[in-house]
Amino acid sequence: MKHKKNHAMKKRSRKAGLPPGSLVYVGEQKADAVRITLIDYDQDKFQERPVQQIEECFAFRATPTITWINIDGIHDVSIIEKIGKKYDVHALILEDILNTMQRPKFDEFDNCLFLVLKMLMWDEAKQGIVSEQVSLVFGANYMISFQESAATGDVFNQIRDRLRQGVGRVRRLGADFLTYCLIDAIVDNYFTVLEKIGEKIEGLEENLVSHPTEQILHDIHAVKRELVSLRRSVWPLREIISRMEKSESELIAKTTDVYLRDVYDHTIQIIETVENFRDTVSGMLDIYLSSMSHRMNAVMKVLTVIATIFMPLSFFASVYGMNFDRFPELHWTWMYPEGFWGIIILVVATMLFVARRKKWI
Repeated sequence: MKHKKNHAMKKRSRKAGLPPGSLVYVGEQKADAVRITLIDYDQDKFQERPVQQIEECFAFRATPTITWINIDGIHDVSIIEKIGKKYDVHALILEDILNTMQRPKFDEFDNCLFLVLKMLMWDEAKQGIVSEQVSLVFGANYMISFQESAATGDVFNQIRDRLRQGVGRVRRLGADFLTYCLIDAIVDNYFTVLEKIGEKIEGLEENLVSHPTEQILHDIHAVKRELVSLRRSVWPLREIISRMEKSESELIAKTTDVYLRDVYDHTIQIIETVENFRDTVSGMLDIYLSSMSHRMNAVMKVLTVIATIFMPLSFFASVYGMNFDRFPELHWTWMYPEGFWGIIILVVATMLFVARRKKWI
């Protein structure tokens, strides 16, 4: 984790001293090649195809249909620069797109709106969260999405299927509604991630009660880190949706506001769930520490009882271990088997009886 943070700081240091709007890729390169796909549609027509060169998309700039350009892999600065010039995207937006360590945000410009979101998915193999930054730029009749990589996939396949089949309102409405659909798909997938984290927490709780080990402590801290990362992605989203809903931009139709309110409600549910999980994990840490303290106290109690029992025995042993022979009882015939050991057994039995009576053992 520390190595990743240092690596991120080195990446950011590349921009030190450069003027605002300088296009420098900041982040870990997650794709070898850039993959571009284009979907163009209206209520009656639909076409979808991969694109080899970004210039192939420019012919759709002047068409009245809705164009969705999806770019997987943003490390090629030249592609970002070309599409920025063609669609008149502000240099500060392009700079933010290339910085994969952005906080989720929403910015309004005269000719387009810009969003940065975190797309979270659950990795079954690693049993953890995989995070990817998604940037969305949309105008009157276009929407451009930028993703870090195509290797991990995305959550937009259902939207693509609805476009192909002409199901729902997405083919009849504008680019703002398509943007809403993508945001909604990202937010809905947060529920899937939360469900997996909830199952993980339940398993940890069961093991914590039955076998509280040091490994469980590491697992609890790992879940806590995941929840911190999730919270960092979700909390700004509430502000983003609220600002979009209240925006007076002509690029967002009034009919889309009701759908944005629905996403806002989902965001609130996710935030509440994350906070509940954080409280649960914090309680699990307290339970683990209390359990370890209880076990330590139990061990110390047993050792204390044993030490207490042996204290008078040590006294007798030290008395009769002195180098003197003028002990009258030493010359009694039955002093050792009945006298000495009888006293020892009586003392031990009495102390055990008192300890049991007091419920110390």
